[in-house]
Amino acid sequence: MTTRSWWGWGNVEDAVTPEERRALTDRVGAVLPGADLTFHAPPDPSSLDLPPSRISPPGDLYSADPVDRLSHARGQAYRDVTRNLAGDVGPLPDAVARPRTEQDVVDVLDWCSSHDVAVIPFGGGTSVVGGVEPRDLDRVVTLDLSALDQVLEVDPTSRAARIQAGVLGPSLEAQLKPFGLTLRHFPQSFEFSTLGGWLATRAGGHYATLYTHIDDLTESLRVVTPSGISESRRLPGSGAGPSPDRLFLGSEGTLGVITEAWLRLQSPPVHRAGASVRFSSWERAVEATRLIAQSGLHPANCRLLDPAEAFLNAGSATSVLVLAFESADHPVDALLARAVELCGDGEVVEGAAQRWRKSFLRMPYQRDAMAQHAMITETFETACTWDRFPELHAAVVAAATEALQEVCGIGVVTCRFTHVYPDGPAPYYGIYAPGRWGSLTSQWDEIKAAVSEALVSAGGTITHHHAVGRDHMPWYARQRPDLFAAALSGAKAALDPQGLLNPGVLTTRST
Repeated sequence: MTTRSWWGWGNVEDAVTPEERRALTDRVGAVLPGADLTFHAPPDPSSLDLPPSRISPPGDLYSADPVDRLSHARGQAYRDVTRNLAGDVGPLPDAVARPRTEQDVVDVLDWCSSHDVAVIPFGGGTSVVGGVEPRDLDRVVTLDLSALDQVLEVDPTSRAARIQAGVLGPSLEAQLKPFGLTLRHFPQSFEFSTLGGWLATRAGGHYATLYTHIDDLTESLRVVTPSGISESRRLPGSGAGPSPDRLFLGSEGTLGVITEAWLRLQSPPVHRAGASVRFSSWERAVEATRLIAQSGLHPANCRLLDPAEAFLNAGSATSVLVLAFESADHPVDALLARAVELCGDGEVVEGAAQRWRKSFLRMPYQRDAMAQHAMITETFETACTWDRFPELHAAVVAAATEALQEVCGIGVVTCRFTHVYPDGPAPYYGIYAPGRWGSLTSQWDEIKAAVSEALVSAGGTITHHHAVGRDHMPWYARQRPDLFAAALSGAKAALDPQGLLNPGVLTTRST
């Protein structure tokens, strides 16, 4: 048995080991000399003074247990972790509802509607953008669909399955395995996030090219809204007007509660090939990555690491491109060989991919450990077209570097590509800087604002796969067309006329 951490990422038993912690602090001390790396333990939940629940919902679907409320109050953003570590628990849901059937979901929405109580669909609670936080809300029920976790039906002929939205990634794959099928959608949060969460946030997954988002794997959705149930027709494609699924994909729990979906599946891969390629310059590495993205080879993995990212997480001091191909049908060695050929004078190296993958899987736990030592460790992700990338990259690095110097005195900025498209990359920036215990959240807020401003001003998106939530709302409001904002507000009014669902996300709260 494992125990979920109430204050940070994942399982308590899987937190960094003493050896990992020493290695991390030694590495930070070498890169950022003078950083105060004093250790700060999380508070005991029983020592926290929690506000009492303000509601009395009926029946056994609801829990007001203190730890339950604490663990459903926030997501997994850096500012969530640092506030928890400091014992600043902030607003809490008044109760956590765990429906066991779709009718229970309907009943919860009906009760909350009649008692003027907001509802926040929780998913797995891995939001890093304030998407599940009851910020500035009076009375709140957090809706946890973890009991709706079954694969209900499998269509092996069409390679699709009808799946309940509360299922976690590992359970989903385990239930599909006896049918010889897989969804093969592996976001970094895979172990702790749900299908419904992936759909509601348009999550990015395993594939660096081609099937990059959960959108590409969605066949139809069933959604409970305060105005009724919406269920789209199962089809491989349709030109019949705007897609109803597209309305709810990425809606972040503001338009309805996704309870089921039909997902496109595939056979597990049996052919694999991979390589890591080292480059003499960042510019040459970017160019090679663009050529591969536009080649039609469709690698499953095509992650470019800049020298700083490669040094910290792959043991290399130069830019490294991690490539991988897979197929359930045919050998992929020739595809890898052609991709390496497109890398020109890049040098194939051993071990970098394995070191980076191991570090990638441990990154969330390492982030929490660094927060305990007052280190600011955060990421910012975006996407832009290839022609605009040099300008955007320069602007973001400059803004992040300046913010780190002003707020922290010193810091390191890294970049990697998480996904690539024929028309552009999805850069993912990391920052590492010494913070001041007691001021970590405000320091993060200053840096977040500076980098977000640079992203949007340079023509990138405020988010490629982390969603909008509450933290990205100011920049999302600038990015989207005004007429679309009005149309979205109209959809909100039709589906959720009282504005109960996740108020303050995607649309402006009604007064």
